[in-house]
Formats: sequence, C-alpha cells, structure tokens
Amino acid sequence: MLLVVDNGSIYTKQLTDFLSKKNILFEKQSPQFLNLNLLSNYDSFILSGRQKNEKKINEINSKIIRHCIKNDNKLLGICYGAEILALTLGGTIKKTLHPQKGIESIQILRDNSLCSDPLDVFESHSYEISKLPSVLVTLAESKNCKNEIIQYEKKPIFGTQFHPEMSQDGNNLIEKFCSL
Repeated sequence: MLLVVDNGSIYTKQLTDFLSKKNILFEKQSPQFLNLNLLSNYDSFILSGRQKNEKKINEINSKIIRHCIKNDNKLLGICYGAEILALTLGGTIKKTLHPQKGIESIQILRDNSLCSDPLDVFESHSYEISKLPSVLVTLAESKNCKNEIIQYEKKPIFGTQFHPEMSQDGNNLIEKFCSL
C-alpha cells in the first residue's frame, strides 16, 4: 500500500487524482495526524511538496525517510520531499535567485528505473538542493537546476525537484515509480 504524505502542497489534489485515475491504491495522510508506529503498514511513500516551513513536519518527514532507508521501502519525494531527503542525509538547500515556475526540460544523466528520455516537467519552487550528501546521486538536471532527479544509492528512494503530478512526462515517472 502506498502512503501519500500531504505536506500542504497546492498540487496534492492533482497527485491523488492521477493515482485514482490509474487505480493505484493509496492512503493520504497529513504529517500532523500520521501515526509513525504504523509506517510498516505501507510498502511505498510519496512525500508531497509544501507551502511553508514547519519544524515538526520536517521531523516527521525525516523519520519517514529513515524508515524507508532502513526497511528498503520505495520513496518518492516531490519538491520539498526531495529537499528534505537531501537535508535528512546531510545535504543542503538554498533559496533560488528567482522563483522557478513553469515548464522545464530536464536531461537524464544516469541510467535509472524511472525515466530514460529527456522530460518536460512543471517547476514550482523557490528553494533547491545545493549540495547532495554522498549517499545520493543526481540522475537528471536542467539548465536551472543541477539536481532535478536524485536517488539514494541503489535503493528505490528518489526525489524530484519538479512536480511530476503536473505534467504528462511527470505522470509517467510517477506511474513507473508505483510499478517498481
């Protein structure tokens, strides 16, 4: 079962609508109401984007990330979800010079199980990963962002700086993630 952790992104409805349309079984929870003792009930997780920074939400998302690493669960962090993945493991983020919003073309740098061709995706962020910890690798980049898709070594743990729920290429990536 997939757990969608709704961190307050304005795009979470598009994500859950897509999952429903594809008949992908999932539950959606807000981090504030999530019982961390029940994480073992799920085999995969999607961490949504967010609108504001809250320490408690960061702590809960970090616990989910550590749980996924320890238990070899699948994880897809979207925008903030990718940023908190990097931060949890010792990376850094920075404010972008200009907010990124709109369609962006990204290039694939490494073979991976989510995508092989260049993607046109939807960006909506004003922070980005600036330094990856050694356990994360960059799978894709764009002209504006060097860490568009990241992965935890050889585990099925990924992050996207963009919002895959907002484009066809991104939807394909979500579907591949769910079928891993």
